Amino acid sequence: MNGFPETIRWEIGIYIDMFIKWLMRDFGELFDVISSGILWFLVRMEKFLLWLPWWLFLLVIFLLGWKLRNMRAGLTFAFLVFMVGAFGLWEYMMMTIAIVLASVAISLALGIPLGILMAYSNRFNAVMCPVLDAMQTMPSFVYLIPALMLFDMGKVPAVFATTVYAIPPVMRLTDLGIRRVSKEMVEAALSFGSSGWQTLTKVQLPQALPTIMTGINQTTMMALSMVVICSMIGARGLGLEVLRAIQHIDIAKGFEAGISIVFLAIIIDRMTQGIAQRFKYPE
Repeated sequence: MNGFPETIRWEIGIYIDMFIKWLMRDFGELFDVISSGILWFLVRMEKFLLWLPWWLFLLVIFLLGWKLRNMRAGLTFAFLVFMVGAFGLWEYMMMTIAIVLASVAISLALGIPLGILMAYSNRFNAVMCPVLDAMQTMPSFVYLIPALMLFDMGKVPAVFATTVYAIPPVMRLTDLGIRRVSKEMVEAALSFGSSGWQTLTKVQLPQALPTIMTGINQTTMMALSMVVICSMIGARGLGLEVLRAIQHIDIAKGFEAGISIVFLAIIIDRMTQGIAQRFKYPE
């Protein structure tokens, strides 16, 4: 008597299923081309990272940390990467880095132009804001379903799901950064004869860059947070080791893989923050 009436049932999921099947039927060849391109990039990125000598990779991490932060940070970053190798997870770390780099690159290529469009068009902004709200509140597992249906198992659906999950911050903060540029600066640029494109590239984007870099930082961290979930659809990397440890109740291996992901997150977070600080304008 107290339960919800069984006669009232709206199966909205069936329409989503029909939409995905329509995409697969009418645009299957396009998705095959996209899949091939992403896979080509991923394979070459992995091969390059695995080809690098371990000591050279450590040196690059140290120099980047020193340049973007300070010498102490560079030594810390290099030590953390060394620890991942000492755990026997060097190859898996490179696979994870390749997936994160590919996902972030696609997120930025799509997210920054869409963020600019949101800043210039209030109508587009009004449409995208609820979409981004839904994307950020939806459980990340949900993205695996269309990714699997469109791209099958493997690395490509992992990149797709990660990109969809990670793109909202860079879109929002690109929009916010451009909107926060003072109107006086924009009007001054226009009064001196700047075109709309020149005003965007030489005034608005440079002024908005610190905010955009914060968005890139958040997008990168969200991409890294998907590595364990993406291991469920065939993506190899540190996330797969965590998943195997859970399946076999291997606490030691699970801790090593988990703490390796934490080490990567610390390094990426501090480095992207260092880049953002370099673009920060004095008040």
